Amino acid sequence: MKKFSILLGLLFMFSCGPVVISSRPNYRPPNWFYPNRLEVVRYVYFPEFSVYYDLSAQTYLYLDGGVWVRRRELPPRYRNIDLTRHRYERVKNYQEENIRKYHEEHNANRGRSNKNTPKRSN
Repeated sequence: MKKFSILLGLLFMFSCGPVVISSRPNYRPPNWFYPNRLEVVRYVYFPEFSVYYDLSAQTYLYLDGGVWVRRRELPPRYRNIDLTRHRYERVKNYQEENIRKYHEEHNANRGRSNKNTPKRSN
């Protein structure tokens, strides 16, 4: 009977739409984040802007003067951007606070600003 109750509960959860696991009760993710399956994700990364969003703390993380900062709102240079129209990546299996470490390990070879990327010759 217990297994049946658990199975019934899981079926009910999945039939209600997207499910987000969060450490905060009554937490609602931002309107640009709609997972289509059960996932444990803490950070979402917007590669075009090098901006992370921490779903558990409801804060944005970005470089400001070479230092990673955590804020509830995006800085003025990004405020007119509609994040629902931009690509994002779910950062899976990373729950630590140090986003600088993750960014350096996983995004070192991205973007035009990478000094190690060889330039194309015309």
